[in-house]
Amino acid sequence: MKKYRWGILAPGKMSVKFSRGLQLLENAEIYAVGSRDLQRAKKFADEFGCKKYYGSYEELASDPDVEVVYIASPHSCHREHTLLCLKNGKNVICEKAFAMNCNEVSQMISEAKKRKLFLMEALWPPFQPFYKKASEIINSGMLGKIYHLYGYFSFIPPFDPLDRKFNLSLGGSSLLDIGIYPVIDALTFMGVPADVKASAAFSPTGSEESVSAIFRYKDGRMAALYSSFNTNIGIGCEILCEKGNMTISRGRDMNQSVLLELHGREKQEFVFSPPAMGYHWEAEEVMKCLDDKRTESQVVPISFSINLIKTLDRIREEAVINFPGFN
Repeated sequence: MKKYRWGILAPGKMSVKFSRGLQLLENAEIYAVGSRDLQRAKKFADEFGCKKYYGSYEELASDPDVEVVYIASPHSCHREHTLLCLKNGKNVICEKAFAMNCNEVSQMISEAKKRKLFLMEALWPPFQPFYKKASEIINSGMLGKIYHLYGYFSFIPPFDPLDRKFNLSLGGSSLLDIGIYPVIDALTFMGVPADVKASAAFSPTGSEESVSAIFRYKDGRMAALYSSFNTNIGIGCEILCEKGNMTISRGRDMNQSVLLELHGREKQEFVFSPPAMGYHWEAEEVMKCLDDKRTESQVVPISFSINLIKTLDRIREEAVINFPGFN
């Protein structure tokens, strides 16, 4: 079994979660970390046993021993940092949202194809057991036709104008931070909508802090999606179907469940609690693709990421969500 040397770009909270997943994999070595703050990089390296730590992203990207890089910088930097790593010959898995808009994502994809390197958006749901169970139920036909989907994700963080959730220059937005999950639900279970309507509310910094969207499909199906930093509804998705309903939900990254309610039958609940919050499955997929000499994942193909960013752009346009310098 080939062991891959990983680089971690931007050692924040997401990198800690992802790296705890990496620690479960025998064929993964958390080899190096790069941060704009050398002491922060050292602290992360000490915690995860990295052999190298750097005070710049350029040093990490140019390390000849790093084979694949996990990027967890703010949304506004994803394009820049992905291109930096690709141009230095590194395979990349980049956190969602993949980038700020479709134009940026297209540049990232073009660079990866040009250099024949692996590129994947780090989407959490498709790898999780509750999501696989939900897909299995839908695909079995036992629920019949899907009529409506309601997806939501909201929580109340402390307001800080410099925090990435409210800072426009960092891509501050509930849509890109958490609203992306209900959009993933709709695209996964219902496909790309024919029509999108959306509206938003904004924070004192001008960042979008709540957004509601309605997806309409040519056959009459609909999806209602909601994300917010003003309410605390949690994370979930309700799918209303011809022969019953299904609710998929989770706590913050754990305690996954699928509730199946077929008309005229008792409810069934399936509960899952994966190790390391399930992040190791994303890394496992990356390394399997590299083993197989593939430059994209079949679980999160480039085509899905393109549909996702195009749909996010449609919501932004409808809700007039603007990021100066990124439109």
